[in-house]
Amino acid sequence: MAGSSLFALIDDIATLLDDVSVMTKVAARKTAGVLGDDLALNAQQVTGVRADRELPVVWAVAKGSLVNKAILVPAALAISALETWLHGRGYNVPLVTPLMMLGGAFLCFEGVEKLAHKFLHKGDDDQRHAERMAAMQDGNVDMVAFEKDKVRGAIRTDFILSAEIIVISLGTLTGRTFTEQVLTLVAISAIMTVGVYGLVGGIVKLDDAGLALSADARDSGWARFKRAFGRGILYSAPYLMKFLSIAGTAAMFLVGGGILVHSIPALHHIIQPYAEGELGWLWGSLFNAAVGVLTGAVIVAVVTLVSRLRGKRHGA
Repeated sequence: MAGSSLFALIDDIATLLDDVSVMTKVAARKTAGVLGDDLALNAQQVTGVRADRELPVVWAVAKGSLVNKAILVPAALAISALETWLHGRGYNVPLVTPLMMLGGAFLCFEGVEKLAHKFLHKGDDDQRHAERMAAMQDGNVDMVAFEKDKVRGAIRTDFILSAEIIVISLGTLTGRTFTEQVLTLVAISAIMTVGVYGLVGGIVKLDDAGLALSADARDSGWARFKRAFGRGILYSAPYLMKFLSIAGTAAMFLVGGGILVHSIPALHHIIQPYAEGELGWLWGSLFNAAVGVLTGAVIVAVVTLVSRLRGKRHGA
């Protein structure tokens, strides 16, 4: 009897872990847009410090990211538990879905804002880069304070993106048990933090790796290969950053628009007949992206209008 109970417990644990792994994969796919943007933004945030300080800065931001998720995961679970409690009392008040829609709309807003900033304020980024380079070469600049500002800015950015990841992940766990929600959110938080900041650490050290490989002056086939490979890394590193930025922006529209399409029945019914064919995935993705771009454009227009009206009032 004791043996059969033990085997039953092991089977229950294995089933639970299997369910958690499946839900973690689903949540990871849903948060792909935020992940790409998180990776690109944090890689850009920690650049501009001395080469020997890049990894310590990445580690400091990673620790801040863990603190962010330690705050956000219990908050998300509390919201989910409150929704379940309200449903049990007969109040069918949705809490997770509106939060998920807000996260999706914010993704769309960020995507359009990023595109607008890129095309309308193209010279600002070059000016900031020049200011960073000048600060690094100026002996009078306090680089410790400069690093702390970089870390604080990166942690603030991570808090927003982590909140989006947690909310979107929570939306995939509707109807699941509290234990499954806890384990899945903890798993996705750990995977995202380790994955993002491990890759960020590798990206910011790409130029150092390229320089080290290209510095091999020996006259051998292996040394020539290392020099060529190092030059290839140095040449491709800026393009990798650009690709991450473009892919992250595109994924923001796909994921944000997809959340809105699946959460709003009218939009879901429009694309449903076209999404069932052989190229249904393509039409569905294009429709999600179109909804994301349109939603982001509307929000950006409203925010811009409100900002201008407030500016005129303050001027008056």
